[in-house]
Amino acid sequence: MSLSSPTISVIVPAYNAAHYLVRSLPPLIAMRDRGEVAEVIVVDDCSPDPGSIETARRLGATVMRMKQNGGPGAARNLAAKEAVGDILWLIDADVVAHETGAALIKKAFAEDRVAAVFGSYDRTPPAENFASQYKNLVHRYYHQRGREESDTFWSGCGAIRKSVYFELGGFDGARYGRPSIEDIEFGFRMRRAGWSIRLLPALLGTHLKPWTLSEVVRTDIFQRAIPWSYLILSGKGMSDDLNVSAAERVKAVFAGLWFASLAACFAPPLWPAAPAAAAALTIIVFALNRDLLGFFRGNRGVAFALVAAAYHQIYYVYSAATFAYCLLSYHLGGKKEVNIRPLGDRKAAI
Repeated sequence: MSLSSPTISVIVPAYNAAHYLVRSLPPLIAMRDRGEVAEVIVVDDCSPDPGSIETARRLGATVMRMKQNGGPGAARNLAAKEAVGDILWLIDADVVAHETGAALIKKAFAEDRVAAVFGSYDRTPPAENFASQYKNLVHRYYHQRGREESDTFWSGCGAIRKSVYFELGGFDGARYGRPSIEDIEFGFRMRRAGWSIRLLPALLGTHLKPWTLSEVVRTDIFQRAIPWSYLILSGKGMSDDLNVSAAERVKAVFAGLWFASLAACFAPPLWPAAPAAAAALTIIVFALNRDLLGFFRGNRGVAFALVAAAYHQIYYVYSAATFAYCLLSYHLGGKKEVNIRPLGDRKAAI
């Protein structure tokens, strides 16, 4: 169904997010007051701190509260039932949407077959430490270069046609009780049902979250790589796009070979050719990652680019190792999926 003049309901799941909402809600409330969106709904996911609810109400949002902690997918499902808009614009509490977002979304949904759209982070996260800059920019790198016709979905700043949302049952709140790959899994269901998902590079948001390197690694492995690997192994979730494209898989292989050759250089001289192999692989790795290096250099300079690109090779290695572990456990250990439990280990709401 085409939407000539669609209405938009903004849905923001929140958990102990008052410090983010004071920055992310005002632009959305301004859009509502200008008539660009119909409503702004904040769903508090049973935050121990009442600040999220108090802040959202003070700033003028419609506030809902989960009966039990269930994760962002379940929170979005709750709000979707009450939303009045034709389109559900899903925005994380720690993302400040750019003011052009509503217009871009309405234009994209003028085409009948489009079920969902999503954008990317901008290049100016407020946290200045290396981990935060790297995490933000590498996300932007993939989302600015992905295919327009996408095989996946991102709910950090993405929108779904409400009719499709309910046709497909919303997010899987039972399986993903914490922030994880609930949007990727939903995207797979949309594509399997024959719907189109569009990547809109101009649909931007500023990511407020500060990261540490340990948080980056834990999140990448336990909330992304492990559940995503099981989704892929079950026949879902694999695509030739973004950070799981065929080119990215090749880069992961060479990253592993590169680190192995470097390690061999410092091991007992069982392999005399190790230094030559390491030198050759260094050239290959830099060549394969030249676009990423150029992107990092253009945004943060040469020194940052070298460190970030080198760290990204570590990311390739632990992501590939995680997939290998999941592959073995899937075929040998009988494990077929992983449930991401809610905060506090309470049963997820659906």
